[in-house]
Amino acid sequence: MDFAYDARTQELRERLLAFMDEHVYPAEPVLREQSEALTDPWRTPRIIHDLKAKARTRGLWNLFLPDERYGAGLTNLQYAPLAEITGRSPQLAPAALNCAAPDTGNMELLAEFGDDDQRKRWLEPLLAGEIRSAFAMTEPEVASSDATNIETRIARDGADYVVSGRKWFISGAMNEDCRILIVMGKTDPDGADVRRQQSMVLVPRDTPGVEVRRGMRVYGYDDGHHGGHAEVVFHDVRVPASNLVGEEGGGFAIAQARLGPGRIHHCMRLIGMAERAIELMCVRATSRTAFGRPIAAQGVVRNWIADARVTVEQLRLLVLKTAWLMDTVGNRGAHTEIQAIKIATPRAVVDILDKAVQLHGAGGVSQDFPLAELWAHARTLRLADGPDEVHQRSLARRELRKYA
Repeated sequence: MDFAYDARTQELRERLLAFMDEHVYPAEPVLREQSEALTDPWRTPRIIHDLKAKARTRGLWNLFLPDERYGAGLTNLQYAPLAEITGRSPQLAPAALNCAAPDTGNMELLAEFGDDDQRKRWLEPLLAGEIRSAFAMTEPEVASSDATNIETRIARDGADYVVSGRKWFISGAMNEDCRILIVMGKTDPDGADVRRQQSMVLVPRDTPGVEVRRGMRVYGYDDGHHGGHAEVVFHDVRVPASNLVGEEGGGFAIAQARLGPGRIHHCMRLIGMAERAIELMCVRATSRTAFGRPIAAQGVVRNWIADARVTVEQLRLLVLKTAWLMDTVGNRGAHTEIQAIKIATPRAVVDILDKAVQLHGAGGVSQDFPLAELWAHARTLRLADGPDEVHQRSLARRELRKYA
C-alpha cells in the first residue's frame, strides 16, 4: 500500500476541505434553525438544497461511485479520506455531496443489479439528486440481524408481484422527496436453501397500499434532515413483475453486496467524527479552568486525548487496508476486514465521543455542541448494517475454520 495521496485525491481533499470551511460548518446552526422552524420535520431544510447546488458546481458530487458512468470513478482507497472529511459534519456534508445513506447503497445496487429501464427511471434521478430513496429490510417482528428471518411476502400473481409485510427503521422513507423503496421479502418462503428464499422489488412510495405509518426516533432524535426512519406497512401492494431487481431468490446476495460498501463508508465517516471530537476536546481543555489550573493540565484529560489519537490512527490504517483490499481483491476478498472495521470503528468512536461529552460537561449533552448527536449517530452504527455480535460471530467462525 502507498499511503501518499495520489494527485486527484489530494486535489479533491483540498477542494472539499475548503468547501467544509466556507459552507458546511457555517451552515450547521442554519440547519438547526431551519429544522426547528419546519411544521413538517421530514421536509428537507432549504440549506441542504443550497449546499447541494454549491457542491455540484465544485465537482464534489457522487464521489462514492467507482463506476465512471455514474460517479466520480474513485477507488475505495481514494474515496476514504474524502468520506472521512464529510464525517466531521454527518448531518450536512454527505447529503450536500449526494453521498448520503441510504441513497448511496441504493444507487450502487441499481447500478450493479438494475436493468436498463430501472436505471433510467430511478438511478438517473437519484444520481442527479432530484429524488430520495429507501431500503426496506428491517422488520419489528423478527430478529432482522438474521436476514433469513424476514417475513415480508413477495408473491407472484400473474404479471405482478404482491408485497405484504411490515418494516421499520426504513431510513429516508419519511421524506417528501422519497420516491422509491427497495423492498426485501420472501418469494419462496418454504425453499430448501434459506439464502435463496428472498428477493427484492422496487415499490414506488405512492403505490396504493403503501402506508408510511410513523417516524421512529433514534435516542430521541427524529433525524428529520436525514429523511427520518419510517415504519412502513405494505398492504397487498401490487407492482409489475418487471420491478424485480435481479432474479428471484437473489435478494440475500444482493443485500450482502449492497451492505459491504455501506459498512466501510460508515467507518470512513466515523473517523471524521472522531477527529472532530478530538479537536473539540483540545479546544475545550485549553480554554477552561477548574480548581485553579487549565483542564488540559489534568492527567486524566491528557490520557483521554492521547488514547483517542492512538485509536484514530489505528482505525484509519485498518479502514485504508480494507479499502485497498476491496479495490484489489474485491468485497468478498476483503470480507474479514470489512467485518473487523465494522466491529472496531463504531465501538471505539463511541468511546472517544463519550470522553468528549464528559470533558464538555453539561454542554456536551446539549444542542450547543454537535457531540450528543454525533454520539447518538455513532452508537446507532453498532446496530446498523448488522450488530457487532453478528460480525463477531462470522469473523470468529472464519478464524476457527483455519484450525478445524
